[in-house]
Amino acid sequence: MKLFSSLLLACALALPVAAHAEKITIAAAADLKFAMDDIVATFKKSNPSDEVSVVYGSSGNFNTQIQQGAPYDLFFSADIGFPRELAKNGAASSEVRPYAIGRIVLWSATMDASKMTLASLTDAKITRIAIANPKHAPYGKRAEEALRAAGLWDKVEPKLVYGENIAQTAQYAQSGNAQVGIIALSLALNAELSSKGGYALIPDTLHEPLEQGYIITKRAAGNALATRFADYMESKPARTLMTRYGFVLPAAPAAK
Repeated sequence: MKLFSSLLLACALALPVAAHAEKITIAAAADLKFAMDDIVATFKKSNPSDEVSVVYGSSGNFNTQIQQGAPYDLFFSADIGFPRELAKNGAASSEVRPYAIGRIVLWSATMDASKMTLASLTDAKITRIAIANPKHAPYGKRAEEALRAAGLWDKVEPKLVYGENIAQTAQYAQSGNAQVGIIALSLALNAELSSKGGYALIPDTLHEPLEQGYIITKRAAGNALATRFADYMESKPARTLMTRYGFVLPAAPAAK
């Protein structure tokens, strides 16, 4: 009887913890890979019982998947237009919040990209250039815009290899499958890449801004953890990490 009572007490004590624990799945643009991993880690320090899973990929693909009912609770897009489209179509349970402006860079693991310009890509020695697929990846779309604005698209298009998203594009350049990549500054600043090659910022006057935004999806309406994580993205620790990875941030929200 004493053993049975002890087991009941242990179960009763465990119930509040289990009830409090929550879980969310985030769909995030691939340029957020390193920054978001760090943000989730710092968030977890204050919320150890909650589970936050992140899936990285192409913003355009995520947009389509969420419209089709994919089980994501938050969506962080490299193009704010995608969450705006979802909100317009009733697939969001929050307003669209801007979180950053991204930058594109030239990066290479085998060449000194810090001394390059877009015109360098026409060099006959460079035969393979990686960019994200412009059809669904915002960073690829901006890379194409920059190359066209510089009058170089027709000259370099035969050399292009396309990554499914910006992380795969960086992987192509990192592995040597492409000699140069047009990738996200946020990826180039990560220690894994910065230790292997330099980078050169591509003038943002050559392309439309990479304005990025996020939503809580309709699926997560009323999900307390989704709301707390969304609010955490506007906190000082999260903003500090985003800045560290080269993102230009919107003005800090007014204190409540």
